[in-house]
Order: sequence, then C-alpha cells, then structure tokens
Amino acid sequence: MSFSRAVSETSATEVVDEVVREDEDMVLIAKVREGEVAAFDRLTKKYRERLFGVLYNLTSNREDAADLTQDAFIKAFQNIHKFKGKSAFYTWLYRIAVNTALAHLKKRKVRQFFSFEQMDDKATEAEVLERISQPSTQDKGALLNELQEKLNEALQSLSLKHRTVVVLFEIEGLSHQEIAEITKTTEGTVRSRLYYAKQQLQSILQKYL
Repeated sequence: MSFSRAVSETSATEVVDEVVREDEDMVLIAKVREGEVAAFDRLTKKYRERLFGVLYNLTSNREDAADLTQDAFIKAFQNIHKFKGKSAFYTWLYRIAVNTALAHLKKRKVRQFFSFEQMDDKATEAEVLERISQPSTQDKGALLNELQEKLNEALQSLSLKHRTVVVLFEIEGLSHQEIAEITKTTEGTVRSRLYYAKQQLQSILQKYL
C-alpha cells in the first residue's frame, strides 16, 4: 500500500469515526431533551477527561479544574435546549468550558500555568518541544525543570485570549475552525493569535532552544 493511499484511508477513517461520534451525541442529546438524565451522564463520561485537561491547562489548579468541569457540564445540561446542532456537541461544550474558565481567571486573577508534560506529548510545531523530545541526556531533568519554570513565566506574559488558542491548538489538537467556533472569532483571528503567541514564546525562550 502506498503512503498516500494509507494516509487517505486513515483520514477517511477519522472522518467516519467523527461522524459516528456526532451521530451518537445527537441521539443522546435527543434523549436528554426528552427527560432521560442518564443520557447526559453518558455524554459527561465521554468528554469529562478531555474537558478537565483543557481547564487544568488554563488554571494550573486541579481543584479549580474539577470544579469548573462540573460547572461546565451543569451549564450544558441546563442549556441543552439551546444546542442547535450547527457545530459538533464537543465544540459547543468546549465553548462553555472555556468561557467558564476565562470568567474564573479574570475574576480571581489566578496565576497561569501551562502543563509542559501534556504539551510535550501532543505539540506538533513548537521548537522547544522538539528539542526536549530528543533522547535523554544527563542534564535533561535539570533542563526540563528550568524550562518548565521559564515556559510558565513566558505563558503568563500572554493574554488569556492568546493562551487559550495555544492550549486548544497545541494540546487539544483542535482545528482553526473549531477554535474559531469556540472563541467566537474567525479562523484568521485564530491563526493570528497563534502566530503572535508562538513568536512571543520563541523570543522569550530563545536561549533554551
């Protein structure tokens, strides 16, 4: 099998899987609207871990992330009748979660923290992650600790709107279109914010690359 054919078949499989997931979500949502609370429990179990990951990376606090995750699901349940199906359910759910987190952060002015461990697993472009993912060296542990601290400081220098797109794109792997829907902006705005954020991070962390 050629590489291009393998990629094509993989992409087709992902598309089919995504359609199946969305169809399953719509069935569950219909049941929730009919009063079947257990159907919403299934949606909660399906997306709790992913939602918690996003909220943890935005707050750096596990207790806050857990509370915000619960709040997001409560809001989703209370407003399920407002979901029109124009976007995927998880996109609609992410929007609620992100807005809930941003409101919390603005109110508390919590110091922001970025989970380097998760970004290291999923990032695709950041040069710093590519450097750290190389085979272990004697000084890797010390370098990781120092870089973690510097990366944290660098991300704190970004605005919430820029930090948000970095988390959703680099960690969650969402597309520009999905992030635009969640943040209620355009794809161009998302690309612009990502570009600006990466330029800022690379500038601050340049000596560690």
